[in-house]
Amino acid sequence: MIRSGAAKPRQAFEQLQASVLFCGRCRAPQPVRERLLLVLPDGELYEYLCTACGESVGKRKLTGAPPVVIA
Repeated sequence: MIRSGAAKPRQAFEQLQASVLFCGRCRAPQPVRERLLLVLPDGELYEYLCTACGESVGKRKLTGAPPVVIA
């Protein structure tokens, strides 16, 4: 049951950021760092890198409000 003041479950996890992911090269869960890969018209694409070996272990697309154009 959702309380009237509580956020919807879907909205609560929209901004989830990984701190540990499985690395195939290390063959173990490792801490990761997030690196901005691309800035797209509809959002930003981030890549997760293993802190132990530097291997790419995942990606995340962050969408937001469209940018404000100042004329």
